[in-house]
Amino acid sequence: MTLSRESMEALKLMGLTDYETKAYVGLTSLISANATEISLTTNVPRSKVYQVLKSLVEKGFVEMSRGKPLKFTVIPPHEVFKKSRDHIRNTMEQAEAELNVVYESQIPKVPAPIWLLHGQEKLVNKELEIISRAEESLFIMGGLMFPKEPDMLKPALNKSMQKGVNIRMLTAPSCRVDDVEVPTKEILGDLPLKIKFFPVPFIKLIVRDKKEMLIAFCKLSGNNALSETTIAIWNQYQEFVDTISGIYDFIWNTDFFNQDFQPFLKG
Repeated sequence: MTLSRESMEALKLMGLTDYETKAYVGLTSLISANATEISLTTNVPRSKVYQVLKSLVEKGFVEMSRGKPLKFTVIPPHEVFKKSRDHIRNTMEQAEAELNVVYESQIPKVPAPIWLLHGQEKLVNKELEIISRAEESLFIMGGLMFPKEPDMLKPALNKSMQKGVNIRMLTAPSCRVDDVEVPTKEILGDLPLKIKFFPVPFIKLIVRDKKEMLIAFCKLSGNNALSETTIAIWNQYQEFVDTISGIYDFIWNTDFFNQDFQPFLKG
């Protein structure tokens, strides 16, 4: 049996060596066989096949039945992949959490913790990263939303709410970017968070835990934003973040948003 290169790489990602990959792939077609049969089918050398199969047993890919000769039975791929997927995800989440602690502790120590970001993909990725690290609060102004961005924001915001993060969002019901209408309200309107819809300017703002801030803006052509001109400033200067947080609080609480545009409000 021949697998695609991508499938072979997936098995290696799950911790299998070249010989173990060959043996497991071969055994999925044999279902159950002894070491000699597996060696002949998979071209794993007879001198190594027992060691390879015992390793697969230890890793949870194969079951071994006692007897003469020993029988090896493949564990169904859906069970193996689910177990490995969960293990990989948990391991990566733990590593991410540990590295984030180091990362966040070091950023304020950089002499000039201000960075410029260019490009739609880098900007959205940074936005999602900031949201994922929120522990207490998020202030978001979404006058500038790229196509597909609201769909990417929705699960990230849901995850933050499940962590107990207090989220306030002030965003335009829709915006036009690169001649594409982005229906922000239609996509995000059912989120159970404090959200107000108002035709805010073509600006993106995110403040995390009143410690970190991202602000982005771009050039316009009439009422159409040009994404290729977008530039963002990301920083952790406490004084700067405090000032912007205060302005956001003022905007959020002003009667201008609470009365004149009541039909657009939710939460």
